[in-house]
Amino acid sequence: MSTPITITLPDGSAREYPAGTTAGDVAASIGRRLAKAAVAAKVTSPQVSGEVDLTRPLDDGARIAIITDDSAAGLHVLRHSTAHVMAQAVTQLFPGAKFSIGPAIEHGFYYDFDLPDGRTFSDDDLAAIDARMREIISADQPFERAELTPVEALDVFADQPYKREIIERVRAAADAADDDLDRGEVAAGDVVSVYRNTPEFVDLCKGPHVPSTGRLGHFRLQKVAGAYWRGNEKGPMLQRIYGTAWESAAALQAHLEQLAEAEKRDHRRLATDLDLLSFPSELGGGLAVWHPRGAIVRKLMEDYSRARHERGGYQFVYTPHLSKSQLFETSGHLDWYADGMYPPMEMDNGTYYMKPMNCPMHCLVYRSRPRSYRELPLRLFELGTVYRYERAGTLHGLMRIRGFTQDDSHIYCAPEQASDEITSLLDFVLSVLRAFGFDEFTFNLSTKDPQKYVGADEDWDAATEALRRALDRHGLEYELKDGDAAFYGPKIDIDVRDAIGRTWQLSTIQYDFNHPERFGLEYVGADNARHRPIMLHRALFGSVERFFGVLIEHYAGAFPTWLAPVQVRVLPVSTAHEEYAEKVADRVRSAGGRVDLVGAGDPLGKRIRAAKLEKLPYVLVVGDDDVVAGTVGVNPRGGEVERGVDLGVFVERFADEVAFATAGALQA
Repeated sequence: MSTPITITLPDGSAREYPAGTTAGDVAASIGRRLAKAAVAAKVTSPQVSGEVDLTRPLDDGARIAIITDDSAAGLHVLRHSTAHVMAQAVTQLFPGAKFSIGPAIEHGFYYDFDLPDGRTFSDDDLAAIDARMREIISADQPFERAELTPVEALDVFADQPYKREIIERVRAAADAADDDLDRGEVAAGDVVSVYRNTPEFVDLCKGPHVPSTGRLGHFRLQKVAGAYWRGNEKGPMLQRIYGTAWESAAALQAHLEQLAEAEKRDHRRLATDLDLLSFPSELGGGLAVWHPRGAIVRKLMEDYSRARHERGGYQFVYTPHLSKSQLFETSGHLDWYADGMYPPMEMDNGTYYMKPMNCPMHCLVYRSRPRSYRELPLRLFELGTVYRYERAGTLHGLMRIRGFTQDDSHIYCAPEQASDEITSLLDFVLSVLRAFGFDEFTFNLSTKDPQKYVGADEDWDAATEALRRALDRHGLEYELKDGDAAFYGPKIDIDVRDAIGRTWQLSTIQYDFNHPERFGLEYVGADNARHRPIMLHRALFGSVERFFGVLIEHYAGAFPTWLAPVQVRVLPVSTAHEEYAEKVADRVRSAGGRVDLVGAGDPLGKRIRAAKLEKLPYVLVVGDDDVVAGTVGVNPRGGEVERGVDLGVFVERFADEVAFATAGALQA
């Protein structure tokens, strides 16, 4: 009789199990409901540390936590497993197809394929792939893990060049997989893990996977897109199929309904429908022109930002759009960020780059003369336009763009002032986000990327601790994002939740001890000695463009009255009422309102419908009775129509609404 093993559960309790017990057996011993929801396990033992398959036998002394299908980790397993089933279906339906990578992503998964003879997928193909996937799921095929040597793995994937390339790249990297794509497929070392569903289909993967295909099924294939292999525009163009997968039919349906609502709110469509801005092809990808209606909202945003910063003790600066390469050599951007910069321009006196960041130029402002500790904290602010070369395939309206303006501040302070400044910045950030209608936030603390950073480890530790203390002082819950910081310091990212439950990363607070060192920044302390300041990077909107895009989608284009590009439209019933309509428009205009008038060239009903499609806060209709009585008919967006409202009463009510909202935003 074999010696039993001891397993420790998340609550710290220890249980004995027979040798050979799997993670799935442990889940079943705890309860039928847990066993049904389980998809993988997180295990820590001398032999293994990480997520494993439920079918993997456990070691004596292991600590285990069951991963359920409704958790973030569990959904990742479901989605990655569904991606494998899709690859199996495609290779069955399209003999000779080559498959590359198939990761789980937020809300879903994708897989990239190279079809024979340059073929592309059609909508009918998606339907056939969906049907074949459901056959595979109904067959309840087991996901069977095997571990091979790299040489054996290369032989298994002899007819799959993309898989072979991944294996060879990882072998060449020696200590670690070379990038995120590789790390998702295979770990470095002498063991390559693969998963088989049938003798005919095998895929390269670190795992874990669900025990069998029958555990899947709540998915939907969504679209096909082109994708360059490894994002290299000079490489092969592959066919990418996107899908979504969830733990239940109800969760899938809720997500599909959210997608449908998101499509209605797509800022790219609404920007066209509401005549806010456009992306002319003559400009090139990722560059927008703002039309008058979009520009007035932008002006309101920027005026608000300037007013808040002026009240907050910031000093305004302006810096140029390009610089000689020496600046970005000093800052480190040419060492660490060159791929995100536009190509250099050779001129008669040197090499120039469009600026990807404002911070190096703000360092030059600080360094322009000697500084005293009495000047600190020194808070510099600029609405500065920057340029970043995003690959064509990643561009997405205002959300991923090549030229954008940041409400950028850099605060230079003594090290002992940093914690208080960060705490104050959190208050500032949240007040601005609330002023624009957001009230649900997620906080993320991004730490050093061990492969991409500058500076001493102890400085990084001190900087990360300062950010952590500020979050703790506010009593804020936050997620740790290991390795997600920029090369020059850790940061706090603040995400907002919009009206339909999506999250958007907007504001950032970053602790930087590297730029002051690189630029030789100093201040004279009370002890008359020279000291190095700390530099805090901070953007509240993130960028004006992205923030505007998020606002469009959050409000579905129906901006609150104080932000609406046209707040009031006046509609005369007939041409006989146009003179009075002009007087009404003038009264609203004199109260500071943004108002227009549409004459009686079209029927009134058509003009009212047009105003509603433009999502205007107020439509005022005037007819015979209004001309005589000095009144208006008020048709508010989303409210009940009022007849015979005294014009003075409406104007006062309108002005009070705007003043209250504006004052509230400024005082948030």
